[in-house]
Amino acid sequence: MTQDLAKQFQGPISNVFDEVHAFWIAGGSCDGCSIATVGASSPSVENLLNGTIPGAAKVILHHPVLAVNAGEEFIKPFRLAAKGELGAPFVVLCEGSIMDESLAAETGGYWSGLGADEDENGDPQPIPSSSWVTRMSEHAAAVIAVGTCATWGGVPAAANNPTNAASVMDLLGEDYRSVLGLPVVNIPGCAPQGDNITETIVAVLMFLNGLTPLPEFDELGRPSWLFDETVHRGCTRAGFYEEGNFADEHGDKECLVEIGCWGPVVQCNINKRGAINNAGGCMNVGAPCIGCTMPGFPDSFAPFYKTAPGTMVSSNISRVTGTVIRNLREMTMTFHNRTDRWNKNGKVPSGWGHVKEPNLLKKVMHYTYEKMQFSDSPKPGSKK
Repeated sequence: MTQDLAKQFQGPISNVFDEVHAFWIAGGSCDGCSIATVGASSPSVENLLNGTIPGAAKVILHHPVLAVNAGEEFIKPFRLAAKGELGAPFVVLCEGSIMDESLAAETGGYWSGLGADEDENGDPQPIPSSSWVTRMSEHAAAVIAVGTCATWGGVPAAANNPTNAASVMDLLGEDYRSVLGLPVVNIPGCAPQGDNITETIVAVLMFLNGLTPLPEFDELGRPSWLFDETVHRGCTRAGFYEEGNFADEHGDKECLVEIGCWGPVVQCNINKRGAINNAGGCMNVGAPCIGCTMPGFPDSFAPFYKTAPGTMVSSNISRVTGTVIRNLREMTMTFHNRTDRWNKNGKVPSGWGHVKEPNLLKKVMHYTYEKMQFSDSPKPGSKK
């Protein structure tokens, strides 16, 4: 979050709300973000809807798929919110990219919509999703873009797409501020990790009730605590990269950068948090990172599953330094896989296989290593 924006939110908000409405609006999407959200567990959607999170207002969700009502009964709260007449605070949650409806209108069609209004002839005409976002954002406490399509444009905005698709941030512009003074909050991912979505919503709700300061966001509106680290830093395979070991094909256990993984330059926490219930996650299950949380996705990361040009430099440097590091670690491991009794006897009494005794050079190096290890403390068993 920029310093200027942070200065606006030093004091608490005066109002405390028991309920907050959440309007879910879909643009060009696959509904994967909705699926990811309902799969969240910490906190869960049920926690939000039941109001069981201390300090956070109960959420009244208006979702076109999850709603039990339909037709005009479902659309009515949207109309009130768009006019600023809902009588309660609300947030707008956008899933999917914003299509250029002027292109569709040229042939009398539309890209994505919700509900209908009558035209001059009394015929029903779909209300474009972009129209809802534009009108409701004027009165919203916060606008949250969920998923890469909504945050950056995503797959529907890829090169040569026929819809001129864009992000919510592109639609509302850099000068947009909600009634609380917030720019668009962005939670990227294709689809995002579900807990990232619900955790950010709770953070905004706590701020709305004046119980916490505004959470830290980066210059692109991403929650900093979720997207300030690269995939690589949290990857279970990062140790292989450090030691210069790389997978040759899918299914290998080593680092995946040479079979198309962009993890070292992609901001995402999927390896730390897992896909659902702290389990799974792309690299954790053997899939290279294709950069789906990044504004440049998908075009900047194409072609997928091919070694990135920069890898030729970084991985070869890692091979050189990693060979030295790996051999030093393996030597240390050799001595730490022995008990003091085995060292004195000069033999490992294992029936599973023959354990080679370290040569003179390794013994000298380990002797030097131990001198450094116990330079400021006595070695166990010594008479110092």
